[in-house]
Amino acid sequence: MDMTELDDFRLEVRDWLQTNCPPEMRLPVIEEERCWGGKKWKFHSTAQRDWLNRTVARGWTAPTWPKEYGGAGLTHEQAKILREEMDALHCRAPLERIGQGLGLLGPTLLKIGTEQQKAQHLAPIARGEVRWCQGYSEPNAGSDLASLQMRAEDYGDHFLVNGQKTWTSHADKSDWIFVLVRTDPKAPKHLGISFLLIDMTSPGIEARPFPLISGKSSFCDTFFENVKVPKENLVGPLNGGWDVSKFLLSHERGSIATTRSFTSDESLGVRAKRWIRETDGRLSDPALRDEIAAYEVDLWSFAAAVARVGDLNALDQGGIGWASVLKLAFSEANQRRMELLMAAGGSELLEWESERTSHGEEPRTWLRSKANSIEGGTSEIQLNILAKRVLNLPGA
Repeated sequence: MDMTELDDFRLEVRDWLQTNCPPEMRLPVIEEERCWGGKKWKFHSTAQRDWLNRTVARGWTAPTWPKEYGGAGLTHEQAKILREEMDALHCRAPLERIGQGLGLLGPTLLKIGTEQQKAQHLAPIARGEVRWCQGYSEPNAGSDLASLQMRAEDYGDHFLVNGQKTWTSHADKSDWIFVLVRTDPKAPKHLGISFLLIDMTSPGIEARPFPLISGKSSFCDTFFENVKVPKENLVGPLNGGWDVSKFLLSHERGSIATTRSFTSDESLGVRAKRWIRETDGRLSDPALRDEIAAYEVDLWSFAAAVARVGDLNALDQGGIGWASVLKLAFSEANQRRMELLMAAGGSELLEWESERTSHGEEPRTWLRSKANSIEGGTSEIQLNILAKRVLNLPGA
């Protein structure tokens, strides 16, 4: 597609967004109002429902997916223009791309899934009809994920699954879960693992939410007792789940490292002004002002790196290391962002339940950000990946 065609596409997208994105969906997003979709999802407003339905009709919730699977069949360049124009108009994401279905399982099924799996699962994900969660970590298998013990035994036309997963985000609100299970206990630990899709309404599944230091939590312990899973829900080869999981994890780390929550929301400086006295329209603390300015310069550098990696991935030149680079950079940036915001607010921003702080949205988000350097693979794991697989450094 030449530049003239891309320019025409940009004008078409801009005009459509200006006409169809409701004003309420151009305001800074509130965490509790992010649209996750699924059978249990309840829209917060008519505008939110209309915004999702309008973008679904164009395939813009999964713009690069083929049209037959609920996408729009856009090229990488077109999808990039769509993101840019949505950001320019401050459009909220109609359906969260960091969700497990759109961001993780969808790309995995497109690459590895059977035609039956693609036909069954992709379009409902793109339409926001089904919400997915991820069953990887276990009480004794976190960073050393290959030590997982949840087992799936072969019973002819189905597997029988028993065990426990933990840190399962939104398991209590999800319709389906994708899990890693041990299907060959005698094989070396990386070689006896399979990747399964499981309906959360299956008998024998229980999701128990547990709290975090923020006072809120998306995490659950999820228990499986004699859960029957049809054989057609196996993704990839039997005992080949570790390779499937590595492909998905690269998307998870890239998905975590999204800039939408940064660049389409209010700037840190604007948010900080709510909590600190100003002098001539500027933050009164010059040291904090400098730190915030430096952060926002680094943020746009990070956004440029994300765009570059997207371009490389479109050419199949990305490589596994980039996902770790972006995930590591995001973790540090988001924690730095929240520390600066809390510094701006001081003791006033520690209010936990008041209307003034939107029931503690800022301090709760600050506490939640502590998990950024753990979830999706710890920062130490990312550094090890870069050292061994990218830089080829010798082991200790």
